[in-house]
Amino acid sequence: MGENSGYKHYVAGWVSGVSMVIVGHPFDTVKVKLQKHNTEANGFKYRNGLHCTTRILKTEGVRGLYRGATPSFVGMAFESSILFGIYSQTKQALQGGDNNRKPEPHIIIPSAAFAGSIISFILCPSELVKCRMQIQGTDSVVPTSLKYTGPLNCAIQTVKAEGVTGLFKGGVTTLMREAIGNAVFFTTYEYIRHSLHFKLKDSSVDHTNLIDVGIGIVSGGLSGIAFWSAVLPLDVAKTIIQTTPDNHLTKNPFKMLTSIYRRSGVRGCYTGFGPTVSRAFPANAAAIVTFEAASKLLGIVFRRDSSVDVRLKARHIHDMMSFMIDIDRIKFISFVCVD
Repeated sequence: MGENSGYKHYVAGWVSGVSMVIVGHPFDTVKVKLQKHNTEANGFKYRNGLHCTTRILKTEGVRGLYRGATPSFVGMAFESSILFGIYSQTKQALQGGDNNRKPEPHIIIPSAAFAGSIISFILCPSELVKCRMQIQGTDSVVPTSLKYTGPLNCAIQTVKAEGVTGLFKGGVTTLMREAIGNAVFFTTYEYIRHSLHFKLKDSSVDHTNLIDVGIGIVSGGLSGIAFWSAVLPLDVAKTIIQTTPDNHLTKNPFKMLTSIYRRSGVRGCYTGFGPTVSRAFPANAAAIVTFEAASKLLGIVFRRDSSVDVRLKARHIHDMMSFMIDIDRIKFISFVCVD
């Protein structure tokens, strides 16, 4: 990614997190409702993501899709800030300051996994509150009532009933999801970004900001899909662990997924895949484009692969020399004509 100015990566990451919530939270609400209700042995089940979305809009309006958005804004903003900041700095440290190197798995994976592990401690309590708010609502087909009046009330009630540790319910599963998921995300992002820039080196089209945005959309969107395709089963387990009031329920994600698999098969372990993938591309594309745009505004230098830069510089030098030769030819012709 970029080089220099440590704190600027955190600022750019914070802006990226806000944009990600604005674009992706409605999809996340549908995903959480599906994971909660469609994995239970008994009770109402939504037919699919569209059915769930329709029910929410019919009974609660657009506001229902943004239920639980406040803790999500707070959590995602800080999470994204720390994620991009720690990843960028760890990666730079492992590279030894050489930012012109090609993507290397032995640098990307530990940097991303470390950053993901750190942010899980922020995400766990914020997502617990978010998920518990999201499964509430006035949807009459779901047998539930408004237990919490708001995110703060939810956090307070959780602490009263389960203690401070209650806010970190599902913490191990969250850590696993973030460490594995971000290793997949940044590996995909770095390789796609490098590949697209490399393919543009021989293009006659000048490298513009519009092309950078296009590369950001593609690399960010596909990386988001890769993230959730790899860790959605862990997310399903986390949602159930965090939203089930039964304290005797297993906190082991693998035991949880084994139980779901026996009941619903692989499909049950990937409950909410539709809205998750639908959210993954636009939300992560927005996050990456915003991060890169904010980074440029803050003066963070983004380098393309050195071989790409060399080829581009060579092409510019060739064009300049051709232009100078054409000028000399014009001068010579003018001189001959005058004589």
